[in-house]
Amino acid sequence: MAGRTTAAGRGGTPGGPGEGSGPLPAVRRVRRLLRPDGPGRPEDRARRRLPLVLALAPALLLGGFALWVLYGSAWLRVEAVAVTGEEVLTERQVLRAAEVPMGEPLVSVDPEAVERRLLERLPRVGAAEVARSWPHGVEVAVTERKPVVVMVQNAPDGEGGGSGDGARGRTYAEVDEEGVRFGTVAERPAGVPLLVLDLDGSPSRHRFGEERVRGEAVKVAAALPDAVRRDTRTIRVRSHDSVTLELTGGRTVVWGSAEGSAAKARSLSLLMKAAADAGRYDVSVPTAPAASGS
Repeated sequence: MAGRTTAAGRGGTPGGPGEGSGPLPAVRRVRRLLRPDGPGRPEDRARRRLPLVLALAPALLLGGFALWVLYGSAWLRVEAVAVTGEEVLTERQVLRAAEVPMGEPLVSVDPEAVERRLLERLPRVGAAEVARSWPHGVEVAVTERKPVVVMVQNAPDGEGGGSGDGARGRTYAEVDEEGVRFGTVAERPAGVPLLVLDLDGSPSRHRFGEERVRGEAVKVAAALPDAVRRDTRTIRVRSHDSVTLELTGGRTVVWGSAEGSAAKARSLSLLMKAAADAGRYDVSVPTAPAASGS
């Protein structure tokens, strides 16, 4: 009995220091984590972060300085607005419609918003381009619509929409090549035909509508050669397919509809050169133009 070795004699008592599953390994792990030179110390983490903070500090300072310069300083603020492209409009009208915030940081100016205001408030403006001009300016470039025809907008009683000029109290609506009525003038612009719609009793008024008929007539005016347009006093429309040009010197041009206006314009140019003394030209069928009278 004395030489018998028990399990307790070999490894100690169950749960004692010799057991791998006892409390000692757990205690040792806790002690390792709590050692002063352990890898998880706050001091070590701070030392590892210090180079990153030092590297980011200049960028943060520069970024903050840049924001202050752009928004907080008096260096980059709107002091002047330059306007170009105005012809009928005045600079003052453009500036008032643009509403550029003077004295505000230049970076806060929204060019697209300024462009929208110009297009909405000034029908005469067909296109607008706005850009910041560092360090203190804003550049505004406008493109005004050009009239290809005018229409009587207001005429004295009894005059209606005739082609006479110079009547007191008469005003004209300007219409561009897109058919947009964009302005009103007291005097008919030189070289711009007067558009007269004689649609009373015409089926075209009900079938196509006055706006569409006007658009077709504008296409005719836009297709005219410059020399012919300058000589055209009136474009008279009696129906969708009955457009007539009344030129200086009592001459007339039967145009027909607006279809094929480019070909008709070329045919008219050749015909007027060949029969310069004619009083009536017909290009309603551009492949078979005709001239008559003198």
